[in-house]
Amino acid sequence: MCASEESAFYTGLKLQELRLLVDKLTMTLKIPSGVGQRINRELEFAKAVLESLTPAVSIYGSARLAADDPYYAETVALARALSAAGISVISGGGPGIMEAANRGAQQGLLGLSIGLNICLPCEQKPNAYQDVCIEFEHFSSRKVTFCKYSMAFIAMPGGFGTLDELFEVLTLIQTGKMSNIPVLLFGGEFWAGLLEWLRTIVLPRGLIAREDLEERLTIVNSVEEVLQIVLPRIPERVLAA
Repeated sequence: MCASEESAFYTGLKLQELRLLVDKLTMTLKIPSGVGQRINRELEFAKAVLESLTPAVSIYGSARLAADDPYYAETVALARALSAAGISVISGGGPGIMEAANRGAQQGLLGLSIGLNICLPCEQKPNAYQDVCIEFEHFSSRKVTFCKYSMAFIAMPGGFGTLDELFEVLTLIQTGKMSNIPVLLFGGEFWAGLLEWLRTIVLPRGLIAREDLEERLTIVNSVEEVLQIVLPRIPERVLAA
C-alpha cells in the first residue's frame, strides 16, 4: 500500500467514526434548552468532533455564487489541492462558494470536507459534499468554531456574511485573542475596493494601524499562491505523500 492509499484508508476509518459521533451528538442538540445552554452544547459538539482533525483551513465566501461563476471553479481547485496535501477544509456548509469548498475537499481525498451549517429561514441549505456536517442555530458559536480549529483563513468573494467572518478573524488577531495566522483575500480585483477604503480612509484617521493592513491581510490570485503560504505552516509528518 503506497503512502497516499494508506492515508486515504485511515481517512475512511476516521470518517466512519466521526459520522457515528456526529449522529450521537446531534441528538443532544434536540433537547430543549435556553440560548446559553444551546450555544454551550454547540461548542462542546464542535470540540468533540473537530479537535483531532488538525490541520484544517477555513474557506469563506458567498452562498449566492452559482456553479458557473469563475470563483466557484477556483474554490473547487483550491480545496482539492489543500485536501490532496492532507489538509481538511472547513466551510459554512451551504451553497455557492461553501459548496465549492466542500466539493473540492472531497475530490482531494486525503483531507476531510467539513461543513459548519447555520439554520436560517432562507438561502442556507446543507450542500451534498460534506464528510462531516455540524449544525448551529447561533452565529456566535459557529464563528468561534471556525476560528478555533483553523490554521489559515481564505476569503473568496462574498457579501455581509463573508465580511462578518473576515473581520471577526481580523479583530481577534489584532487584539491578541488569536495567533497571527494567514488571512488571505482571494481575487485582487474583488477585494481592491475594500483595501483602498481601509488604506485611504480608515488608516489615515488612525482607526487601524499600518500593520493591520501590511501584516494581517494578503491578496492572492491563484491556488499556487495559497499553497506557497499555507503548506510551509504544516508539519511535514502531516502532509500527504
